[in-house]
Amino acid sequence: MDCDGCERRVKNAVNTMRGVKSVEVNRKQSRVKVSGYVDPNKVLKRIKRTGKVAEFWPYIPQHLVYYPYADKVYDKRAPAGYVRNTVQAFPSSTSAAPEERIISMFSDDNVNACSIM
Repeated sequence: MDCDGCERRVKNAVNTMRGVKSVEVNRKQSRVKVSGYVDPNKVLKRIKRTGKVAEFWPYIPQHLVYYPYADKVYDKRAPAGYVRNTVQAFPSSTSAAPEERIISMFSDDNVNACSIM
């Protein structure tokens, strides 16, 4: 979005949809944030009908990702504090080594607590 007219056209197109509570347009990031009870695919189609290129926002906050610098996650074009939203393998408590699971069954803080009982 380059000008006020483009911003106004997109905002008005989305605002007229049923279920839309608010529309925020960030011209610097070319981002439109829509809140309310509305189908996201319908919003995308409505924005495309205005003649603009539209896609879902591909970035999520960096603190939500286990490995933010993994391959295909870190993106130089992403805004500060955001990384690309990809499916990642994350550490699981069930995949721990057997020794670690046995050691964690007993607690030094509470000797009467035992997870085997």
